[in-house]
Amino acid sequence: MPANQSPNILLIMSDEHAPMYSGPYGHPLVQTPHMDRLAKDGITFTNAYCNSPLCMPSRMSFMTGRYIHHIGAWDNAAPLRPDAVTWAHLLRDAGYDVVLSGKQHFGGMDQLHGFRVQLARDLHAERKHGLTDWRKGTPAASRPWQGLAQAGPGTTEEIEVDDLAEAAAIAYLRDTARQEQPWALNVSFIAPHFPLVVPQRFWDLYPLDEIDLPNIPDRHLENQHPVYQRMRRMFGCVDFPDDLVRRARAGYYGLITYLDEKIGNLIRTLEETGQLENTVIIYTSDHGEMNGEHGMWRKSNFYEASVRVPLQIMFPDRLSAGKRLDEVVSLVDLTATLVDIAGGPSLNQLDGDSLMMLIQGTETAWKDFAFSEYLAHGVERPMAMLRKGRYKFNYSLGDPCELYDISEDPDEFYNLANEPRYQTICRDLESQLLAEWDPVEIEKQVRESQQARLLIDKVTAGGWRKPPSAS
Repeated sequence: MPANQSPNILLIMSDEHAPMYSGPYGHPLVQTPHMDRLAKDGITFTNAYCNSPLCMPSRMSFMTGRYIHHIGAWDNAAPLRPDAVTWAHLLRDAGYDVVLSGKQHFGGMDQLHGFRVQLARDLHAERKHGLTDWRKGTPAASRPWQGLAQAGPGTTEEIEVDDLAEAAAIAYLRDTARQEQPWALNVSFIAPHFPLVVPQRFWDLYPLDEIDLPNIPDRHLENQHPVYQRMRRMFGCVDFPDDLVRRARAGYYGLITYLDEKIGNLIRTLEETGQLENTVIIYTSDHGEMNGEHGMWRKSNFYEASVRVPLQIMFPDRLSAGKRLDEVVSLVDLTATLVDIAGGPSLNQLDGDSLMMLIQGTETAWKDFAFSEYLAHGVERPMAMLRKGRYKFNYSLGDPCELYDISEDPDEFYNLANEPRYQTICRDLESQLLAEWDPVEIEKQVRESQQARLLIDKVTAGGWRKPPSAS
């Protein structure tokens, strides 16, 4: 290919992969040889965050490069507006063939939002999601969360859909038409999202007697921040027995290795088709998974296992191979980076900044912060997080604030918000957070959106009904 031709882009996105459960991020059990290869031949970001720890809001923020309070993608039932510009639009404007294979969780009628075609299926977009109603508060679940009881070897529709996404992506890469123009292929898998069921050969990699248990200190759950205690009750996160916890974690680990194998198959296809040397490979996830830590499962909170994501980038020239970058970044920065790599038009609407100068070592004043917000089920008022340097500041409207020193307390057991010597830090971070994020106004917008959607659902759920006769 001509030296001046734009590189191809293979963007691999998983669902619910907390980075600490992989080889590049130091886990001693989880087998991820292909993520390890990306770490060896590429760049690993150690402090990357999603901009909302829930599937659809996170993905819509990533697609647009904008925070969710700027686009109204509040929860899993709030579709992206059809006139929202996405990175797919911007890369197509730069001359790329931009296609999707698998999940991107678009709600509503528009299932492409700039992609030329969907090669496979988006199972989660096909399903109807319950509507959130903050007027009801956070009622306790009627039974424990069933995700642990379901864990084990086997197959699911999710596995079948991921296999289809892989097969369709590989067929696309092998098509000789790929030589005609630069392409950007977004391959998006459901794994390792629950159900925690994985094919037998992956389950067998993780004997139950070798599975680690969550680290939960004595009295931690009783003293946990109230927003997380309410969330645990609403999500049915009870004190599960150790044998169930081990089964669930084994299923999660197996799904991560299942996902990793797919990453390897895609890279091998690039090698076999002679495209590896002109393709930027990116791996990330939409959010994490609590995996039992802090007594919690799933996501929807600002603990590291929920809001932090893997981010690895491998360049054709092996730029900065093996490098680990500790600066704080987020997925809106990845959006800006995609546009930068492709030479797409620069829009002032992007909330992120390109990572390229940071990668190339020419950025001497990186902002070193990540913003995330949560406005969906499990809470009853707006929540937001600001990770700035070594500190993480969490804000929940109507609740006490939280402050953690992630460098000294990576497990987030010690809330420093009430300690006198940290008050200046708390005030500074709170001021920065609230300078551009108004929780009162956002709460008003979220509640109005909820009520509008509940009304629409009410009047359309039963189909057409004859109007009452005039009298």
